[in-house]
Amino acid sequence: MSGSLFDEIIFGPVKSRRFGISLGINLLPLTSKLCSFDCIYCECGLTGHEKGSKPGLYKLEQILTALESRLQGLKSNNVIPDAITFAGNGEPTMHPDFESIIDGVIVLRDKYFPNAQITVLSNATLLNRAKVKDALLKADNNVLKLDAGTNETFQAINRPVNHISLEEVVDRLVEFEGNLIIQTLFLRGMIAEKAVDNTVPEEVAAWLKLLVRIKPKNVMLYPIDRLTPYATLEKVSQEELQSIADQVIALGIPAQVF
Repeated sequence: MSGSLFDEIIFGPVKSRRFGISLGINLLPLTSKLCSFDCIYCECGLTGHEKGSKPGLYKLEQILTALESRLQGLKSNNVIPDAITFAGNGEPTMHPDFESIIDGVIVLRDKYFPNAQITVLSNATLLNRAKVKDALLKADNNVLKLDAGTNETFQAINRPVNHISLEEVVDRLVEFEGNLIIQTLFLRGMIAEKAVDNTVPEEVAAWLKLLVRIKPKNVMLYPIDRLTPYATLEKVSQEELQSIADQVIALGIPAQVF
């Protein structure tokens, strides 16, 4: 598996164009990616681990202890984070204690940096689990992935490992009643001698129709920014992304290019 993995439970803080000074939380194994997607562009590499092995997860207590230690360090050094962001080596909502972790992080945030926004970056595949949805609704920012307008392109780009369809994902996003942010990565390229492109007019038009249904409070558009598992993928220009963002804005939905 090619890619770059986070090697800490708590990482950063880093300066993020989207979230300001952001302290990251990785709930997943430090030596292996664990995700319900196998996205062709993932900076962590392809999904999977050695046959016959199962990557271990850190316990709730370990995660909260590591977070409090880092927050204490930031406080003593007068470094004030704008965000505490769940990201890392795959899909954070796959952790079985995700809801309890969110609750614990909120307590620590309120204790040390009450103005920091709790943000979760998720691929939205586990929203059928009531505990996952309830936990996400406790976060300040639910940033949920939508990289395609058609199921064919969704399967080609995100390659879900649990055989979920785009229609199922969108139905679950609609249930958030606008209390979410959509993030979309635009790309084009060849995978296994087949063209993959979510920037073509018909794909963008289908994606825009989904946004009308979902009614997000914001849309974040971004290109490939780091090494990917496939060298055949192309970075989309800022000008092209802005053109797509302008179409979102024309629908009355705020949108930014990153």
